[in-house]
Order: sequence, then C-alpha cells, then structure tokens
Amino acid sequence: MGSVTRLQPSQQPKVAFHRTEMSRILDVYGRMVMSGQAKDYAIGMYGDHAVFAIFRRHAEAPTWRIEKVPALRNQQGAYVVYGSQDQVLKRGHDLAQVLRVFETRRFEVINGNK
Repeated sequence: MGSVTRLQPSQQPKVAFHRTEMSRILDVYGRMVMSGQAKDYAIGMYGDHAVFAIFRRHAEAPTWRIEKVPALRNQQGAYVVYGSQDQVLKRGHDLAQVLRVFETRRFEVINGNK
C-alpha cells in the first residue's frame, strides 16, 4: 500500500476581500477601464490587510489602492482608499461609501488646449 503524506500546517491566515466586496471593487474598476483611467490591477493578501491596486499604466506604481484592514474596523473603519502619493482619499466602515470617492469628477482628464 501507499504511504500517507501529512499536510503541512497552514501558515498564518491571510486577509482577503469577500466575494461581495470584490464585486463592488471590480464594478468601479470596470468603469475606470471603460473611461480610460485604468489599465491594470493587482491583488495582494497579507496577514493583517488585503490590497486591490489600480494602475493607470502597466509598468508604474499603483495610482489608487483600496485596502481592507480588519484591525481598524472598530476605530476608523476597515476600508481605505489611497491616492498615488499615499494620501488618504476616503476611509470608512462601509465599502460602498468609501468607493464613492471614484464617482466624483475630479478624476476626469480635462484637455485645457481648446
């Protein structure tokens, strides 16, 4: 008969976005792609937080980052949106409210040469 291979004990659990959270985030990302403001994204899962990074171009640093930090849910809120220079654009307890920062007109590219 064959031998039994023991599974390695799993490492520290990682924080991830739930399916409903990912649906809302991908909705926003899809609208940004259609308007030409985003071209790529990356997802990171770590022991203390999860990150969804949105890139304007493929080979750059992320233009926006959406982070979920469960340790802050009782204080400032578990969700944060950061800008390209790590400035906090919006923070809160409700993901839908935090993602409203992308619905403002300030992210539109305006051509001043008319």
